[in-house]
Amino acid sequence: MLVGANGSGKSTIVEAVAMAYGLAPEGGSTGARHRTYESESLLYRELDVIRGAGASTWGYFVRAETMHGLMGYLDETAREGYTPDPTFAVLSHGESFLALLATSRFRGPGFFVMDEPEAGLAFEAQLALVGELSRLSRRTGCQVLVATHSPIVAALPGARILQLDEHGMHPVAWQDLEAVGHYRRFLASPQQYLRHLD
Repeated sequence: MLVGANGSGKSTIVEAVAMAYGLAPEGGSTGARHRTYESESLLYRELDVIRGAGASTWGYFVRAETMHGLMGYLDETAREGYTPDPTFAVLSHGESFLALLATSRFRGPGFFVMDEPEAGLAFEAQLALVGELSRLSRRTGCQVLVATHSPIVAALPGARILQLDEHGMHPVAWQDLEAVGHYRRFLASPQQYLRHLD
């Protein structure tokens, strides 16, 4: 898990790792090539991905900011008979994301990368996401890399959490995350935060 404030670099890192692995920059698998425009960092060119002997080359990348385009791409290719998916266009953002996780793409083995998957997910759906990620990460040959702002998603059992902040990138325990502290203080006393909005 990569956790940090907006602008800390977590999405840039996740995107670069996904692209160095061979995943489409706007999301999808190693075979997906849908594209709207080039806007990604060139950091991926500086990374080397090392796979163990016999490791899967399959992977999947989902990012909140381009998910609508990915779902359109999946619906379009499904009509052409490539995959037996649900029709993502009739689902909400959160429903389509959870439906995507239920497809054969996320059964492993492989490398699964997600950038802010909590976007559009209600509390209960974030818990469902954590359940899916937990199942996926326990499968033989599966590895999961997630960038998130959500203390719920960051609570994934067994996850190694790296926080990005003014001191760089460093391991941190879930209970010591800045986001966890902020949420605790806000829920205990919302007015302490809200009074500064005027």
